[in-house]
Amino acid sequence: MLKTAVIGVGYLGRFHAQKYASLPDAELIGVVDVNPVQAQKVADELDVPFHVDYQEVLNQVDAVSIVVPTVHHYQTARSFIKNDVHVLLEKPFAATIEEAEELAQFARQKNVQLQIGHLERFNPVFAEFQELIDQPIFIENIRIAPFPKRGTDVDVILDLMIHDIDLVLAAVGEYPESVEGIGAQFVTSTADLAKARLRFPSGCIADLTASRISDKAERKMRIFQSGLYLSLDYAGGQARKLQVDSAETPDPDKLQPEVYQLDKGDALLAEIKSFVSSIREGKPPIVSAQDGLNAMKVAWQIKDQLK
Repeated sequence: MLKTAVIGVGYLGRFHAQKYASLPDAELIGVVDVNPVQAQKVADELDVPFHVDYQEVLNQVDAVSIVVPTVHHYQTARSFIKNDVHVLLEKPFAATIEEAEELAQFARQKNVQLQIGHLERFNPVFAEFQELIDQPIFIENIRIAPFPKRGTDVDVILDLMIHDIDLVLAAVGEYPESVEGIGAQFVTSTADLAKARLRFPSGCIADLTASRISDKAERKMRIFQSGLYLSLDYAGGQARKLQVDSAETPDPDKLQPEVYQLDKGDALLAEIKSFVSSIREGKPPIVSAQDGLNAMKVAWQIKDQLK
């Protein structure tokens, strides 16, 4: 049995703990949180021990999810990697690019798996249609949401847009040659709304919009490529696909997309199962440390322009 623990069991970490507890090939040996009331609440729910200091489980686990505030990612992850423990680290990777680079390098040196928690990669809509994406020409991403009830320790770029940065990089398969960004702050001391344009060596252009001051929630991605249009609704689980013969002038009356309604599934469970599988099989995780680092670098280019 793979012995696991979750470090940080607030809003999201609690769900991580629930998923590990449900796996037949892993044992959740405990949860950790600096808030003893929250730690005990989740521990009682799952019938496992709780701790307020992650040092207490360093020598007890094979793998952990780290779901603590971003400012603590580096030190927490480094402690476990140093102890040869595999790490699923929530996004954003780290508080700075330098910290992310050091963690990625350290994980390679220690030969441990370091997976970054870009959850949308495991959304059934993206997983089902990713293989159809081939040399896209234009991509549009919209990710808007009401202001979160949970605490927000980072700006909207690292909080929301970074999901779509990762998705776009995975879809295009290249690093952008130029990045443009604009944004504004409204209710916090950092950007609450941001727009970005990524230009890739292949000629593909990707436009991204992220806002956490909307009156509704929406997570959509539209991909245009030769002969194919895809519209992916990550929140609703719906995909729209329109294929045309690029060599012929299309008949407007026949331009009706195929509509697919997918089961929303459980992206977090799929992510954690994939993490466990990569450990057992010794294969690279679906969202590698390099993937997380690339998304961080693009995010920082956007952040620097907002200054």
